[in-house]
Parts: sequence; C-alpha cells; structure tokens
Amino acid sequence: MVAKVFIFVAHTDGKADDTAFELVTAAKRLFPGCAPVALVTGSGLDGVCQEMAAALGEVWKFDQAALAHPNAELLWPLLVKVLPAGAMLLLPHSSLGMDLGPGLSVRLGAAYLPDVVGTEASEGTTLRVIRQEFNGQVSTHLHCDASGGAVITVRSGAFPPEATGSAVGQVSDRSGDAEGLTARRTFVEVIPAEAGDIDITREEVLVAVGRGIGDQENLALAEELALAMGAALCCSRPIVDAKWLAKSRQVGTSGLTVQPKVYLALGISGSFQHLGGIKGSPLLVAINKNPNAPIFQAASVGVVADLLELLPALTEKIHQSR
Repeated sequence: MVAKVFIFVAHTDGKADDTAFELVTAAKRLFPGCAPVALVTGSGLDGVCQEMAAALGEVWKFDQAALAHPNAELLWPLLVKVLPAGAMLLLPHSSLGMDLGPGLSVRLGAAYLPDVVGTEASEGTTLRVIRQEFNGQVSTHLHCDASGGAVITVRSGAFPPEATGSAVGQVSDRSGDAEGLTARRTFVEVIPAEAGDIDITREEVLVAVGRGIGDQENLALAEELALAMGAALCCSRPIVDAKWLAKSRQVGTSGLTVQPKVYLALGISGSFQHLGGIKGSPLLVAINKNPNAPIFQAASVGVVADLLELLPALTEKIHQSR
C-alpha cells in the first residue's frame, strides 16, 4: 500500500495549470485506488485551492508571501518537513520540476524518476514507468524500488487531464509550516514575452513549422497553406534560432503556450519542449517524412510525407473546397 500520494500544483493568475490535472491522471494510473493530495504553494491561493478541492477532495495550502514566485530553495525544506515517510510526489517536468526534483529526492531519501511519459502495472513497492531517450526515438521501461518513497516528474501533455468538479473538497491550511523560509536566490522580475504582429496564444487554428521544412524559402509554402486555412503561422525553436521567424511565433516551453482548436505541425519532431507549449488537447495533425518521429505519438492524425510535395497539393485542395 502507498502511504500517501501527492501532486504539486502549478498555477498562474489564480487558476491551476493543465499540468495539475495531468498529474492526477498519472497518479491514478501509477497508484490505482489512490486519493492524491494536492500541494498548493504561493500567495493568495483561495481560488486555486477551491478548484483543486473540487477535483481531488484534499488540498494542503501553503500561503506565504515568500512563496509567491516558485523557488526550489524554499520548497526543498518545506516539502521535506511536511511530506510523510514513504510519500510519492508527482511534479510537472517543467523548469521548476527539474530544479526541485533531484535535490528533493536526495533530501527525502526517495527514488527519483524524471520525465515520465507512461506507466505500466506496478508490483508492490516496485514502480514501472516509461521514459523516452534520443529525442523520443526510443522508449525505456524503468523498474524502480520505491519502498522509501519517490519523486516523479511527469512530461506535460503525456497524460490526458483528469475530469474535475466531482469531489467534496477539504482545504487544510498548512501555511504555518512555511514560515521562516529563506533562500540565497531571490525573484527579480517577470519579463513579458515579446509582442508580435500576431498573438498566436489567441488563435484557434495554427500552422506550425519545424526544422523539417528544410530551407528558409520553403516557409512560403507553409505561409500559403496557413492563409488558405485562415490560420496563423507559428514555429518550433530551431526556426527562431535560425532567425527565419520572430520569437513571438515560437511555441514551446521556451516560447509561448498556445491553446488552439486545430494544430497542424509541419516537419516538427515533437520534443517535449515543443509539445509542452500546446494545451487544451487540440486536433493535432502531424506531417513528417520520418515515420518514427515522436510527434506521431501525440498526434490525432499523422501523415508520413514529403512536405515540399504535399503542401502545394494540400493548399490547392483547400482552395478548391472553398
């Protein structure tokens, strides 16, 4: 039996991130029958806590001004203090999760399982999870002794969000446990994302271009397709690094987070950094000439084809249909 299962809730502007509900799904697949407890840290948390209480039932609230901006140096001592022996903690595989997870597992004497994308049936205290290696080309199946607990980071988008709103909520105010926390590093400022001619975060249909487009002049094919679809053009990081499109067009963990209804990925391999910027479970159509591209694991529809041959024909068909 698992002593306790906890999920760490990331939140923005008083609302829980999608990753929080994805962690609920991951926890219930890893530990069938468990009732995960939500850990909510920060300042001004009533809205987030009520949202998570309605989803899970039990929430631990740590409301302190020092925690207003997530800082692993503050969270390490707090979580070591409050988590029971043998606890299983799930974190999003974000910059915070990657910063917090390794050191926390050492301090807890717990196993560390990073960047989990799938699960298998566990046996007793042996956890069985799936990760990806070589940029998603290979899946690895890990078996881990978690008798002393575990810290698990879960890739964004790897699990569907758990349905919410059915639980009878209970929020336990544990803010007193977070008093007196200090850290050597401090929050300085938030730098807003670069403004562009189009706000891709508000677009319902996006055509995304990746390294597979080949040359800069081939961007015109994607632009023509986007225009025919009534979509906005966006891209993965290599396109921005090559200075083919502006930073304001980049989707991903180091770019912008989008929530379209339709997302057409052209020549994008499907790294977790890119997929982490796509929220809301859109219709994701992937076109790539590599049949083993990781993007196909996340895609609703996958097409193995040469972009330079397919895009002009697809654009023409769309024009004909209109």
